[in-house]
Amino acid sequence: MDTKKQKYTKGSVTSKDGTKIGYRQMGSGPGIILLHGGVNASQHLMKLGTLLSDNFTVYIPDRRGRGMSGPVGQDYSIEKEDEDLDALLKKTGAHYVFGTADGALFALHAAISNHDIHKVAAYEPLIFAGQPELEQFRITIRHLDKNIAEGKVAKATVDLTKDSVKFIKPIPDFMMVPLVKLILWINIKTVKGDDVSYHELIPALDDELHLVEKTEGTLDDYKNVSAKVLLLEGSKTQSLLKDSVNDLNKALPHSNLIELKGLNHDSAQDYGKPEQIAEELLRFFSAD
Repeated sequence: MDTKKQKYTKGSVTSKDGTKIGYRQMGSGPGIILLHGGVNASQHLMKLGTLLSDNFTVYIPDRRGRGMSGPVGQDYSIEKEDEDLDALLKKTGAHYVFGTADGALFALHAAISNHDIHKVAAYEPLIFAGQPELEQFRITIRHLDKNIAEGKVAKATVDLTKDSVKFIKPIPDFMMVPLVKLILWINIKTVKGDDVSYHELIPALDDELHLVEKTEGTLDDYKNVSAKVLLLEGSKTQSLLKDSVNDLNKALPHSNLIELKGLNHDSAQDYGKPEQIAEELLRFFSAD
C-alpha cells in the first residue's frame, strides 16, 4: 500500500486556550481520532489511517508543538492535551480515539472526564507506577533537558537512541553526533508538504516527557474512565512499558489487554508494522 499517495483533506480547530490544532482527514464512516506519540506527527500514522479509512472517517492531528498546530505554550500540561482532544471531538463528532505511546496516555487521560469518548484503543501508554526502570527514564529526561536547552538536537537524538538501543551505546559520541547531524540536515532538506522534520520533533518530545513523569501517583484516576478500552502491547516491547500497560489494565473498569506477537514500541507508525494493530482496531471499534 503506497500511503505516500494517499489523498487527505486538511482541517483545524481552536483549542480552549486559542491554540490552533491542525489535522489530516481521510475515509468515510464513523469518526476516529488517531493521536501520535512524542517524536512523531500526523505524517507517521498515515499507513494506519489508510488501513482504517474504508470503515471510518479518520482524523490525524499534529499534536501541539508540531507542524500544522500551534506551539505547546508556556503553561503546557496534560489538561491542555485534554482540551485539544475535546476541541477535535466537538468539531468532528467522533467518539472513538486511538493513541500510541504518549498519545495513548493522553487519550486515556482525556477519557477520565470526557464522556464524548465512547471507546479508546491505547498502544503502549506509559504511566509512572513504581516500575524499577523509572530512575533510568528520569535520567533520560534530564539528558534531554540539557541537550535541548543547549540547542544540541543531534546530541539529544544520540542520547535517546543510546538509552533505548543497547548495541549502539558503546559507539562514541564523536562518531555518532556528526552522522546524526548529517541525517537531520538531509531530513530537513527533503521534508515536503505538511510533513515535519525531526529537527522540530525532538524538542517537542522534551516538553511532553515531563507530563509523563508527572503521572506518578495518578494510577487510581483511571478507575473513573467510563469508556470501553482496548489496551495493546507488542511482545517485543521493554518491561517498563509492559508493566505500565498491565497496571492500567488492573485500574481501568472496562478494559481488555491484547499482546501482539512480533511488535515493538514503534509498530503503530509508518516505519513500523501497523497492520496487526489495524486489525485489532477494526474489530474493536466496529463491534457494538
